Formats: sequence, C-alpha cells, structure tokens
Amino acid sequence: MPASPSTARAINDRLALRLLQQEGPLTAGQLKQLTGLSRPTVADLVERLTASGLITVVGESGEQRRGPNARLYGIVADRAHLAALDVRTGGVFVLVSDLVGRVLAEAAVPIGGDTGTGPAVEQVVAAVERTAKEAGADRLHTVGIGAPGLVDPATGDLRDSGGLPAWHRRLAAALQERLPDARVTVENETNLAALAEQREGAARDRDTFVLLWLGHGVGAAVVLDGVLRRGASGGTGEIGFLPVPGTTALPSATDCDGGYHSLAGAAAVGALAREYGLPRAEPVDGPGVAVVVREAVAEATGPPGGGSGPADRFLEALAHRVAIGAASVASILDPGCVVLGGEVGQAGGAVLAARVGDRLRRMSPLATEVRAGSLGGAAVLRGALLTARDRAQDELFAPAERQGLS
Repeated sequence: MPASPSTARAINDRLALRLLQQEGPLTAGQLKQLTGLSRPTVADLVERLTASGLITVVGESGEQRRGPNARLYGIVADRAHLAALDVRTGGVFVLVSDLVGRVLAEAAVPIGGDTGTGPAVEQVVAAVERTAKEAGADRLHTVGIGAPGLVDPATGDLRDSGGLPAWHRRLAAALQERLPDARVTVENETNLAALAEQREGAARDRDTFVLLWLGHGVGAAVVLDGVLRRGASGGTGEIGFLPVPGTTALPSATDCDGGYHSLAGAAAVGALAREYGLPRAEPVDGPGVAVVVREAVAEATGPPGGGSGPADRFLEALAHRVAIGAASVASILDPGCVVLGGEVGQAGGAVLAARVGDRLRRMSPLATEVRAGSLGGAAVLRGALLTARDRAQDELFAPAERQGLS
C-alpha cells in the first residue's frame, strides 16, 4: 500500500534532515541528487523545514551561477546546545557543542580520591554550568554521560559496581535536578567508544565488530548487524570479569581482580613493562601506561637490530595478553573484526594490532581482523556527544514530521 501524501512528506523531511546532518550544508540541487526526489518536492520540503526553524540559508555554493539555486541550506546549529561528559575514576572531561556537533567549549575536572561524594558531584555539575556559559548556551537540551560500570537497561541508571567512586552514581540525578529542562542519559563508556569508532573511526565499514577497550580498566563493546548489544542486565562486554589463564585467582561478583582485568588493565600492563625493564613504567592509569606502550612501539620499530630488545619482548608479551581477550570474544561471537580501543590500544597502534592479529590467528580458527582504534581515549567523549546529538535531533525533528503529517 503506497504511503499517504502526509506520510511521504514526513519521510522526505527526515531524509533531508539526516543528509544535512551527515553531509553538512547542501543546495536544493544537491538534496535533489542525494534523495532522488523531484525538484518541486525538494522545494516544498526546504520551504517547510525553513518555516519550522530547523534549517536556514548558511551561504552560497561555489557555482558561478548565483541566485536561489546556489543557496546552501544547513541545520540551525544554535537551535539546541548539548553537553557530553566522560566520567573517569579521577575526574571528568566536559564539552558543550551546538546541534551539528561543533565543540564550543570544553573543560577537565580533576577529582581527588579523598573528595567526598557531595563535593565531587558539585564540582562536576558546576563545571558543566561554567562550560555551558562559556559556550554561550542559555540552556542545555541534552546531556550525554559516558561512565564505567553497568547501566541498567530498564531504568537507564548506573548500577553499583565494585571499585567505582560513589559520586559516579549520583552525578546523573544531580545534573537532572540542576538542569530540569535537559534530557540526561548515561551509557557505558566502552559502548560509547564503539559507537564513535563505528560512526567516525576504525569501524566505519563494519556492521559487526567488537571493540576491546584497553585503558585504566578493560572492557568490550559488541556491535552485531549494526546494533549495539547491551544484554539482559546491561553487562554485555564486561570482559574484565572473564576468568582467564595467567592470573593468580578468580574474579568475584564484586571484584574483577583475578579476571582479564588483572591481565590487561593498566596496572597489569605497567607491571609487565617493569618486568621487561622498560623505563617510565611507574604510572598505573590509562594515559600513563599509554606513554610506556607508545615509547616501546617507537623503540621496537626503530633501527635494525632493535627488534630483539626489551621493548620488542614487552610488546610480544602484551600482544599475547590482548589476544587472549580477543580470542575469547571471537570464539563466542565470531565478529570478524576486533578494534583495539582506549589509550593503550591507540598507543600500540598498527604495530600492536598486527602482533595481536598474528597471535589470534594461532589461537583461533576463526578469521578475525584486528584493527587499531583511531579515536583512542577521546572515543568516549565523542560517543557521548554523538548520542546526545542523535537524541536531540530525534526530538527536534519530530515537529517537522508532525507538520508533514498534518
């Protein structure tokens, strides 16, 4: 049964808005070419979306012929402002953007380990307000938060997880209370990193892949047939709790010590570097260990003769540990591609990915490509922003659809 004229208008409006979101400003002629719609239909939808305040003329194309056909239309960027937060054990990164994702202001908020829950939450909320003010945002439409731990799929709340500061779980509610008009959402940090790598990073050409997060902690995100899988309790990819060979104990329901975290988390990688006599191996956080891995890669891939030194042996041992996690997820999911994300994955780059891939081919009969993530530690913040932007645009675009249905 063919769509009614009103339904067709709504579909066309949504298609045009998505193209303007993805491609940036376009002329009516370019919209016609990309959508396959007729010239009168494109003219109608441009008029409709302009009247609704969703798009506006932002300039002219470089064509020699000037006039109405050369006008560039773009989404009204200041129609809504968004905030994205990357919540970590030692602090929070904050950015504020407009509706098309252009970053207007950003800040880092360190939180000391001895800071109480109330003061920590207040520091972060105040920083979000300051950053919004600096960006010129009178109000925030949507706030996307990326945090470690499990997110309850039924409530959207961050669940109590062992080893995480209590202020993590209080933050979303505090932001919602202080910003009552904003839509505040929380998502697991590794899931957000996978979404960012899929949309803008190393997995742009993959509908099915697993992102293996290597940072302060370890985690995995699973994308199957283009859909992020969260699991019944939101715990898909909690690979830190996976029992693996090479540790001295087994993990428990409240503590991942003894699981894969004890093999590939930052503290374990730092200890491995010290074992091989590498300098600057003292830091135990993700960024600190990433420096060690980056320097090891530079040394191991340097002049001939350096391939048998401590850096090379360290990278081989690290690749073996990473491959254990990659082989575990590959044996169950057969994703065909594993992306190494996080600060350590980015620091290891193509060198570490190649070594992990070589180890994985010896461990598993399943063909699995191993790629280095291209966004590194910034992937979580970028994923939070993309999620916030999607939610805001879904809501703001709805009136245009309703207008099309009227």
